[in-house]
Formats: sequence, structure tokens, C-alpha cells
Amino acid sequence: MSKRMSRSSTVAAVRDAAARALLMCGASGIFVVKSAMCQTAAAPAVKGIEVLDSLISAEFAKDSIGSITVGVIAGSQLVWTRSVGFADMKTRRLANRNTVYRIGSITKPFTAVMLMQLVAGGKVQLSDPVERFLPEVKQLASKPAGAAPFTFLQLATMTAGLAREPEEVGPFWTGPVSTWEKTLLSAIPHTKYISLPGTEFSYSNIGYAILGAALGRVAGQPYVDWERAHVFKPLGMERTRFEIDPTIASDVAVGYQVKGDGTLDDQTAAQEAREGRGYKVPNGAIFTTVDDLARFVVFELSRAPDSVLPRSTLDEAFEGIVASDRDLETGYGLGFMAMRRDDYTFLGHSGGVAGYLAAMYYDRGMKLGVVLFRNVVGGKEEPNRLAIDILSSLAAKKRAEIQADIDRRVKAQVASPGSEAALRRLIEELRSGKPNYDLMSPALARETRRQLQEEQNTIAKLGALQSVTFKGVGPAGPNIYLASFEKGSQEWRVWLNLDGSVDVFRFRSVPTTTH
Repeated sequence: MSKRMSRSSTVAAVRDAAARALLMCGASGIFVVKSAMCQTAAAPAVKGIEVLDSLISAEFAKDSIGSITVGVIAGSQLVWTRSVGFADMKTRRLANRNTVYRIGSITKPFTAVMLMQLVAGGKVQLSDPVERFLPEVKQLASKPAGAAPFTFLQLATMTAGLAREPEEVGPFWTGPVSTWEKTLLSAIPHTKYISLPGTEFSYSNIGYAILGAALGRVAGQPYVDWERAHVFKPLGMERTRFEIDPTIASDVAVGYQVKGDGTLDDQTAAQEAREGRGYKVPNGAIFTTVDDLARFVVFELSRAPDSVLPRSTLDEAFEGIVASDRDLETGYGLGFMAMRRDDYTFLGHSGGVAGYLAAMYYDRGMKLGVVLFRNVVGGKEEPNRLAIDILSSLAAKKRAEIQADIDRRVKAQVASPGSEAALRRLIEELRSGKPNYDLMSPALARETRRQLQEEQNTIAKLGALQSVTFKGVGPAGPNIYLASFEKGSQEWRVWLNLDGSVDVFRFRSVPTTTH
């Protein structure tokens, strides 16, 4: 038996002041606490992180409007953060890691987590028709003849066939969070189908609002209350809100829009914050900070407690992706986007509302993530591209580090430190049927769950393990071992990540050598 797996971004004086402070920080290479212009967390050795200051500084210097805050996640922690510019240009309040930004559609991944939690709890199935819990969706307009009711899975993956927004201009776009569901129900009759459910990808904001309302019905608890109690609180997201309250008001960044003539509009975003976003709560209402969103990325990297969501459920959720463009450059899963730049693929989501842009991208295989916030829409800066640049550059550095380790070990024919112990542990865990999935890559953990019974039976038939002998390092870097049992032998090939976790393993039966 063998096992195979592939290995696995108008106030000139204010602008000038921001630029000068930025240049001082960048030139000195230090983080000036007094100005709060530049900040960092204590960072472990993450290759490539030393160039991020200049990368962010160069992007911000394109127009020096508002602020940018960036965070880098590695493994289970936020390892580096940087803020440049002003959270409020009029008062010259500098941005820092406590600054609160809106993240728009990055709210959707949180809604998808609620869906996964209810599925894991046996309250609903992905294949259940939404109308069973939210019969009001029967009022949607222009339902295609013969169309089956759309499912929770189709809503979550943007394949329910719904329009992006309600068709008519009505009282749907404003209103407080406390009445968002009532606003949504009034908008449903003004929303139409644009295709048969399940036949094509169609990004739908109101679709995710419908999803949130339906999940509230399933849970027997309002959507907002569930998210606060079952997602924000257990993940430690203490400064995350659906609307501004007195505890965060002084730290909320002012949102700016760059108008066609180059002047700044700070009223549109403020008005939206005062009046609310109507039905747009499960699809785009969250306010948060770099630290809090980093905690959510840690969760997405499978580094959070099972009390929020069983790791097996989360890992499986990342397997289903619907192509969202004809070139197969992007896709959409359960609340996440899958993207490709050249030969690099990554996951996450972006978001934008009046006055704010945000990006949250991560690489589950490399255990890296980036979050980025900007309180400006428009201008010369490209925050989404910057976030992707950062993630892809850090991933490239880590790939190079891994390759250098492989090259060194192949040349010297030496095993990865800890590989024999990892192999012995794997064999006994498979024998008992209780693998430690926390010590595996997400892809390996998922595959092992699926094949565990077969692997357990294979190991059990061999009897007790008698010896493990290192045989060498293969061209692609596997540690090759001969494992001898009472009733046979196996060749094992084990790849370890740099942190010591098991990335991939293969094994096959080999003839027992007798002397």
C-alpha cells in the first residue's frame, strides 16, 4: 500500500507631515514609539520580513493619504505589524495597531464559519434547501422554470443563481444592525434570479445576507449574537464589532474617498457609519483591528482550538472550490476566494466599503498570512496588490529556505532532525487509529482522516515494530527509512516541515531481507 500527496499579498500639510515621518522611520530602520508611526511585534525568524518596511513605505508614499496598517501571521501568531499614516487626517491622529477599520466583504468568511459550526453540530446540512428554514426566499423574483430550491452550499459558494444586489432602489441600503434582518426581508422580493441554482458562479452580496438570516433561524439565535458568542469571543477578538460603540469609537479610522478632482470626501463613510448598511450585515458590516483579524487568520490556518470548529471540518471546507472565472485564475469556496498569481496559489478574501479597503490572504501550506487595512478608497495606492506582494514574497522566501534545506540534506545524505522520532510516532498513531493531526500539514491531516481505517489495518497486520533504519535522502528531499516489523517490512518516505511537523509521508511494502 502506498500513500502519495503533492507538496505543498487635500490637506497638503498633513500629507507632507505623514511623508516626512514615514521617511524618518524608513530611513532609520527603527520603530519610533513616540510618533507611533511605525510598530512591530516581536518576530521569530521569518525570512523576507526585513524588506517589508521599504515595500510598505514605497506604496504609501505614492500619495500619503490616510493610513495603511499591515500584519503578518506565521503559524499561530501575529509576528509583525506596521502602521503608517493618519487614522484621522484632520486631527493628525496617527494609525497604530489599535486602530479600528471596516473590512467589508471579509465579513463573509465569518458567516461561512457559522455555517460550518452548525453543520458540525448536526443542526443543518450543506445540501439542505434554504427555504426550509427561511421560507421568505420563495418571494425572490424571476425564478427559472424548473429550478430546484437553492441550498446552503450554493449560497455559501455563490452558485445560488442570485443577483448581486436588490434590483430596485429602496430602503434597503441604510438602517442599524438591530433591524438588518427586517430590512433584508423587505429587499428579497426586489431581488431576482439571474441563473439556475448550481449552474454558474455569481457573486451575490444579498445572497450572503440571506445565508446569515437563514443560519440565525437554524441556530435559534440571531446571526449577530451567534457571531459574537461563538466566533469573536472564543477567538479572543475583543475589539471586533458590527457597528461602532463607545468602547472603540476613539480608535475608529476616518474613512476617505478620493474624488475625481483629487479632493477628499470624509462625509460619505461617516454617513454610512451613522446610518448603518441596511441588510448588508452578514456580507459586510465588521469593524476590527490588525490583532483581531490576525487571530481569525490563525484560525483559518488550522491553528485555533477545536472548540470553535473541529479542525477536520475546517480542513474539509477548504477542499471545495468553484471556478469563478473562465480563465481558472480565481475560485470561490465556503466564504473564501482562491487565487493564482503566476504559479503561486493562495486563499483569502478582500473587502471594501465607503472609505475603507481591506485584504486578508493566507497560504495554509506555508502557514503564512497577511492582513492589510486602508482607510482610503481611490488614490494612487494599490493596497490589494501590496497584500499579495507581501504574502507571495514571504512564501517565496520560505520555499527557498525549504529547498536549501533539501539540497543540503541530499548532498550530505543526512536525515532531518527528528524525522526518525516522527516516523516512529506516526506508525504507532496509525496503529492505534489516533493520529495527532496537529503535527501534520492541513493537507496531510485531511488525507489521513480519509484513509485512516485502511492504514490502520495495514500497520496492524505487520505486528510490532522492531527497528527503523535510515537509508538516505531522496532527490525531492524525503527521509527514507526501512521499518521492520514482526511480519514484514515497509519503506517509508517522510518529509518534515521546517517546524518539525509532517508535511507528507508515503509507505510501501518491501521484501524482508534475511541473512
